[in-house]
Amino acid sequence: MPMVMADQHRSVSELLSNSKFDVNYAFGRVKRSLLHIAANCGSVECLVLLLKKGANPNYQDISGCTPLHLAARNGQKKCMSKLLEYSADVNICNNEGLTAIHWLAVNGRTELLHDLVQHVSNVDVEDAMGQTALHVACQNGHKTTVQCLLDSGADINRPNVSGATPLYFACSHGQRDTAQILLMRGAKYLPDKNGITPLDLCVQGGYGETCEVLIQYHPRLFQTIIQMTQNEDLRENMLRQVLEHLSQQSESQYHKILTSLAEVATTNGHKLLSLSSNYEAQMKSLLRIVRIFCHVFRIGPSSPSNGNDMGYNGNKTPRSQVFKVRKVCDVVRKIDVKEMNFTKHAFINQTSHEQEPLELLWHSLDEWLVLIATELMKNKRDSANITSILLKQKEPDHQDATPTPSFATAGTESRKELSADTGDSKTYDVAGKQEAYADCQGVISMTANRLSAVIQAFYMCCSCQMPQGMTSPRFIEFVCKHDDVLKCFVNRNPKIIFDHFHFLLECPELMSRFMHIIKAQPFKDRCEWFYEHLHSGQPDSDMVHRPVNENDILLVHRDSIFRSSCEVVSKANCAKLKQGIAVRFHGEEGMGQGVVREWFDILSSEIVNPDYALFTQSADGTTFQPNSNSSVNPDHLNYFRFAGQILGLALNHRQLVNIYFTRSFYKHILGIPVNYQDVASIDPEYAKNLQWILDNDISDLGLELTFSVETDVFGAMEEVPLKPGGASILVTQDNKAEYVQLVTELRMTRAIQPQINAFLQGFHMFIPPSLIQLFDEYELELLLSGMPEIDVNDWLKNTEYTSGYERGDQVIQWFWDVVEELTQEERVLLLQFVTGSSRVPHGGFAHIMGGSGLQNFTIAAVPYTPNLLPTSSTCINMLKLPEYPSKEILKDRLLVALHCGSYGYTMA
Repeated sequence: MPMVMADQHRSVSELLSNSKFDVNYAFGRVKRSLLHIAANCGSVECLVLLLKKGANPNYQDISGCTPLHLAARNGQKKCMSKLLEYSADVNICNNEGLTAIHWLAVNGRTELLHDLVQHVSNVDVEDAMGQTALHVACQNGHKTTVQCLLDSGADINRPNVSGATPLYFACSHGQRDTAQILLMRGAKYLPDKNGITPLDLCVQGGYGETCEVLIQYHPRLFQTIIQMTQNEDLRENMLRQVLEHLSQQSESQYHKILTSLAEVATTNGHKLLSLSSNYEAQMKSLLRIVRIFCHVFRIGPSSPSNGNDMGYNGNKTPRSQVFKVRKVCDVVRKIDVKEMNFTKHAFINQTSHEQEPLELLWHSLDEWLVLIATELMKNKRDSANITSILLKQKEPDHQDATPTPSFATAGTESRKELSADTGDSKTYDVAGKQEAYADCQGVISMTANRLSAVIQAFYMCCSCQMPQGMTSPRFIEFVCKHDDVLKCFVNRNPKIIFDHFHFLLECPELMSRFMHIIKAQPFKDRCEWFYEHLHSGQPDSDMVHRPVNENDILLVHRDSIFRSSCEVVSKANCAKLKQGIAVRFHGEEGMGQGVVREWFDILSSEIVNPDYALFTQSADGTTFQPNSNSSVNPDHLNYFRFAGQILGLALNHRQLVNIYFTRSFYKHILGIPVNYQDVASIDPEYAKNLQWILDNDISDLGLELTFSVETDVFGAMEEVPLKPGGASILVTQDNKAEYVQLVTELRMTRAIQPQINAFLQGFHMFIPPSLIQLFDEYELELLLSGMPEIDVNDWLKNTEYTSGYERGDQVIQWFWDVVEELTQEERVLLLQFVTGSSRVPHGGFAHIMGGSGLQNFTIAAVPYTPNLLPTSSTCINMLKLPEYPSKEILKDRLLVALHCGSYGYTMA
């Protein structure tokens, strides 16, 4: 056998001459003869020798293959010629129904096929699946092979057992050239037995070039592709790929695609606005089509220019000139609703031809919102009238007056009867107005989600036609105009924000209008929204992964982890770091999530290492604040930037860091102004003095304070004005609040402004400011550092009682029972509420710091009055707990205080 494989024909000849060996003997499990082996390996001399010795050219192995099959499969031309000379049967099929011409067609061996088809009785011989050589040649894109088979009489429309034609096979693998040959030769456009068409296959695979060929020969298929955008079973990215290719063929094609997509989107949008339609299905369909429309618009050969933002022409107008948000909003508020009802004609005149259908949808949206706004205003007036009437009815004219039933429970007929019996037309008027109000609220409930989805589509269309990072003035004006209605929607159903008002995250100009509603939503929902948009547009993958490219691995040294990490992170590709991190310590083989977690943990400790002088420990002993004298380290700003990158990366990849900062620093990250209470973290005594100034009348105290303060600058005292000319401006009772705020900003912000800026520069590389502002400073701490464990028994043991409370009092027993029932998150909120920190210091509650050193958690009694909330004094870690009459009331009031942000001295 080895001699045959090596084509050592003389040695083989000698062996056969000197033995009685059967040349047709089948070897091994596959039962192949020496002739099979010679044909398979192209050993033509041995093959001829074996044929002369009587080898059977049509002998089949265990799979039904003859030597001719193997020679054809491997393109052994000389072997094939010799086998044919010795009467090899070209029509023999193997166990799968494959003939020699199938093998030639699969591999595109056209030259051999030319020779072989002359000996074939039926060029359309089928395999077990009914597939001919033409099927497989088309599937594999062998153009010359396809032409050879067609020239030899192959049936161009022959279906296999499932009804798939050669054209179907060509399209299934995106073989543009073979599809074109078939169509030129008159191939019919036929579906298979399941109704799947060649176009379906092209779109499913994203084969834009093949779709182009199909449309060239069957123009009607263009609209079929457009209609496919409504099919949620088709992958959206494949549809985008196809339409992207088609739109790049010519400008006219580009405009045709946009116009057609706009028409389909408009049809779906109007269906969505119909209350009889399926909301989920129509909403998904509309947004899907609009996303595709926007994608095509961005990548087209040329952007249409129409003179307004709906057809942005690339002019780089300065942002300050484009956006006059406050002015726009102020003007809009002054205009009467009726005056702002744009006409259909006005809308269309502002846009190019392909956008006209969408303008009809935006016009319908505008009409709906104006109608709801009108009804809301009418109902406000009616509500005031109803209240006035009801107040009058509560004052009976005579003792025997018939009592008026509740309008909330009485039916329409009952109210009519009551009106008829008493002759009181006012009662019926009130009932009718209440019915109208209920109808209006019902309409809002039914339409809010539908209209919000169309608003989302409108925003997407406006945005795709503006430069990156700019908000459409038209959309800003739209939101300002319909501000009351949109707020009504989200007040009734806050989930609308997360479902459809994504524009808020991309439009700082609009976010402030809804921020109070957003922050009132559950922390969990905001976290999901945060990460959904943080990772939008990134490929699906494990957040912490091993990159295929070794160059993407962060290789760091344990003995210099801070500096080496700073170096590799600064050189790394930001986009790749967002997608995933892989870390390896120098000289170690370990990688994976465990190593990444260890890296973050060690780095978070190194960031606050005193050797780098970046952060200093605050007065509470558990949190850190940027060091105002960090410039003693020449690289301090680069290191602050790196610290921001690490915290941004950790938040991006949901990795917790083992570090806690002061409340004021979290506020700086969030862009929240600091206040005098934040000073306590670095100087408790100074904070007490500021509190005293605010709490007392300073008119006649002779403090002689001015709007300037002395501050330590590297050991030397310098006078720093708090505002221009501050040294000559006295602090009075009227301006003391301003003084306290400016002093706070000097101590907490101006003194460390370069450090804050450098940190934020690194942090914002991974976390956009618009997203992080969804949270407050307490929630940001939880996102970065996780939920600390709180030992309730240790808490109880290290608590003091004052102002009349003792450990055995009933209210105290209820309080600790409630603490046991709280979730871990609520316990953290309670700890933050009373101490200002979510962290228990090392050593437990016995080591909690107050304004003047160690200060135990303290509970003080407060006389109870209805609806009184607990309050706290964070400087002395004191909870002021009213003497509630029951455990249920205590728990209810405590939770209200915790969840509604009752920090400090609030009373409800």
